[in-house]
Amino acid sequence: MTETPSTARPVDRWFEEFFPVRQALPARAWVSRASTDAPELDLDGPWRFQLHGRADAPEALADPDLDDGSWAEIAVPGHWQLQGHGSPAYTNVVYPFPVDPPFVPEENPTGDHRRRFVLPEGFLTADARAVLRFEGVDSAFRVWVDGTEVGRSVGSRLPVEFDVTDALRDNASGEHVVAVRVHQWSSASYLEDQDMWWMSGIFRSVRLLARPVGGVEDVFVHAGWVGGTGSLQVDVESTAPARVRVPELGVDVAAGERVEVAAEPWSAETPRLYDAVVATDAEEVRLRIGFRTVDITDGVFRVNGRPVKLRGVNRHEVNPDRGRSVTEADMLTDVLLMKRHNVNAVRTSHYPPHPRFLDLCDEYGLWVVDECDLETHGFFEVGWRNNPSDDPRWRAAYLDRMRRTVERDKNHPSIVLWSLGNESDTGQNLAAMTEWIRGRDDSRKIHYEHDWNCPYVDVYSRMYADHAETAQIATRTEEPLADAELDAARRAMPFVQCEYAHAMGNGPGGLVEYQDLFESSDRMMGGFVWEWIDHGLRQRDELGRQRFAYGGDFGEVLHDGAFVADGLVLPDRTPSPGLLDYAAVVAQVRFTVEETPAGDRLRLTNHYDQIGLDHVRFRWSVTDDGLSVAAGLLPTPDLPARASVLLDVPDEVAALAPSPAERWLTVTAELAEDAAWAPAGHRLSTGQLLLTPAVPRETQATPIAPVRRGADVLLGPARFDARTGELRAIGDLPVGAVRADLWRAPTDNDEGMHGDPVAKLWRENGLHRLRHRTAAVALLDDAVVVSGRTAAAGTDTGFITSARWSASRGADGVEELRLDLDVVPDGPALPAPLPRLGVRLELPRSLRSLRWFGRGPGEAYADTGAATVVGRFERTIEELQTPYVRPQENGRRADVRWAELTGSGAGLRIEGEPTIAVTVRRWSTEELDAAAHDVELTDSGTVHLHLDVAQHGIGTGSCGPGALPQHRLEAAPATVSVRFRALPQG
Repeated sequence: MTETPSTARPVDRWFEEFFPVRQALPARAWVSRASTDAPELDLDGPWRFQLHGRADAPEALADPDLDDGSWAEIAVPGHWQLQGHGSPAYTNVVYPFPVDPPFVPEENPTGDHRRRFVLPEGFLTADARAVLRFEGVDSAFRVWVDGTEVGRSVGSRLPVEFDVTDALRDNASGEHVVAVRVHQWSSASYLEDQDMWWMSGIFRSVRLLARPVGGVEDVFVHAGWVGGTGSLQVDVESTAPARVRVPELGVDVAAGERVEVAAEPWSAETPRLYDAVVATDAEEVRLRIGFRTVDITDGVFRVNGRPVKLRGVNRHEVNPDRGRSVTEADMLTDVLLMKRHNVNAVRTSHYPPHPRFLDLCDEYGLWVVDECDLETHGFFEVGWRNNPSDDPRWRAAYLDRMRRTVERDKNHPSIVLWSLGNESDTGQNLAAMTEWIRGRDDSRKIHYEHDWNCPYVDVYSRMYADHAETAQIATRTEEPLADAELDAARRAMPFVQCEYAHAMGNGPGGLVEYQDLFESSDRMMGGFVWEWIDHGLRQRDELGRQRFAYGGDFGEVLHDGAFVADGLVLPDRTPSPGLLDYAAVVAQVRFTVEETPAGDRLRLTNHYDQIGLDHVRFRWSVTDDGLSVAAGLLPTPDLPARASVLLDVPDEVAALAPSPAERWLTVTAELAEDAAWAPAGHRLSTGQLLLTPAVPRETQATPIAPVRRGADVLLGPARFDARTGELRAIGDLPVGAVRADLWRAPTDNDEGMHGDPVAKLWRENGLHRLRHRTAAVALLDDAVVVSGRTAAAGTDTGFITSARWSASRGADGVEELRLDLDVVPDGPALPAPLPRLGVRLELPRSLRSLRWFGRGPGEAYADTGAATVVGRFERTIEELQTPYVRPQENGRRADVRWAELTGSGAGLRIEGEPTIAVTVRRWSTEELDAAAHDVELTDSGTVHLHLDVAQHGIGTGSCGPGALPQHRLEAAPATVSVRFRALPQG
């Protein structure tokens, strides 16, 4: 039957087929440009570009004689949306097109790319083949060379090669043209729903390879290590005989021959690599080989016969200016930052990374979970109906993606797990991927999280399991599966949290408790924090201000907002407080305080899995009230992997004269010598031991009575409004709007987009719009007492407040003001914890910096701040802020004994009773809460000072559990006590 014009499709919609790859060469191992002596031509750089709104535009781009001089110019590698053509769009789960597999809308942005090139003299000999290689194109593309179609492909994060020999030889002229048509949407888009920006184009490199007859077509390195001996076999695909040489090991054998060698093992802690050459008469390929063996024994994940803990991160590839078109500098920065912050593992979420990144993991030492380019999460929104994972029509596509991943990356010793993909439910196609891997590469184990029955994997994986469930899994007491056989098999597997501790905005909290669970049992492999980097894209707003954009900032109708900004480093790769905390929590050289019969001592634990501490140097120092009084070096203990020892207090410390000051011993572990990833002296971790608490201050001060003077009340250094009881000044420093402080600008974890939405309850109960009523102002003999009530409109739940202001004069004549603020819940109980409990003040903008004695230098909350230590610190008000992509509560300095705010005018000293938390900003909490981007936060003309006795914990509720019970701030009677002193103008 002939199709009528009304039903005929207007274009070859090849990209809507279930498996639309055509004419591609078999997948093979990646070889860098520098690793082969066969000729290559780099086609990166400026290409001509034209964007169409639909896929059915005329195919004039294929004509080599086309005049494309009026076309735009675009950089390859690159995304067209970041170069002035269309816009990025962000969704986490939901597809930005109708779920109608394998079809996509007519509105299908299509980018035509053209590049002219000339072959170098002698590039293509008479018997050589020409191969055009694309490292990554999103999402479906079709290629012509000199007007001849040479291939089509999908699989955005995977390489593909086409034989273009005939097309090039048919053109006798010196100039050649490669034309590429890229469709943003295709059937492959249903398999690439990976919680990131939807962006298109040729975003990885393009190369033209001259493949000699008898060259090295593929290499598969098998390099194991058992009991001190390495085994090596290198399989080579070639039409000519090939030899394998490893000069350092004295190896010179035929390809395919197995040998045993006295090699040192490769691990993330000692990434020992051996230079090797695979050679035929036509080509030499240089490799770096690492010897290691992965196994699971008695339910324990091991490498080289030793149990391994993964202290990992999930890493997307992103740059704020280039999107997923990352450079080697970006990749090296990531690896070095990871190593310098005690990260030892990477899950390549949710696709194979740029191949050069894996080279760097081999070289610097990171365990890698290499994940296939697969996620169908959007089918969750429709009840997993028509999900490809269990549909045999998609089988070839699934296998192709897995095959191309394994073949490209099979020679990297850093890869210890293959991952089938992410959040694609379950089904026969996933099982088929496992079956193929087992037949091709049995040297690694297999991971997949989204099928908790675990029928086709080697490790049990979960994401965002809370602490309670994680504790059950650690002891193998988790809820059983209905199938007893599957339950027994799963219960015998090692366990990994492939995603946990959602690092969105301020946080994550609860890291210490998670790490304790990971280290409580050999079954626990560890976990991977979600995720490494915020995906903010650099953008200018309507006022021309530069900001990092997130979902919705490009006019998307459907988006998931700031959920794309959930990393341990900010978009410009600045470490966040969360990364500093993670580095402290997972440090391989770690200190804890232990109570002993002789008093508290520092325990040092070697948390490395493979090595001792020969490379570590230990420095100690003693401070009195934060000022150094002694320092020295500790001998490095002979401590094997996973062993610990109690440290002796240095003799020099015992010889110090007693002091009324608060005395701390601080021990720092640092690199003793230069490492590839950091210089000697790089700090690995810090431990602190309180030697002597501060002697309580003597109370020889003379109370000062309040005095009424006109409309004012004078009380020591303070002046109050006699009618309202409002504090107006402390010394020469104006003060305004002193209030009980119960609100914070909700963090992303408070908002709980996919977790614990406590902020919703806060807003429903009006905690963000509290109002204050003064009930009475009483002048007592020794105090001014202001009583009142704080509550929100529309509710009878509130808080009774009583602020008792008193003053005294010390023996030195210095006057001091003291506040004791009682806060008592009144009315029906709140159905949620309080955000914070403290007091807020408004101060003049002339104040510029904060100096304090307490925890620092960074921010800390109830369940964060593991990276902070007790000491003296100083920062400007601007430096105290953390510029999270979406503004929120930040900058709190915890356990402050005293702090001084100074500037060009009078200053203020604050002292806790015994400690207080201090936050200082140039904008109010309300302004912080209202801002969508940090550029919207500007100097309000006032310095806002917040003094807390407590805040609700941070948790990881943006995706996962909220704050643990011990870190929740439940409403209960409480008192805020703080002392103030005026500081002279300075």
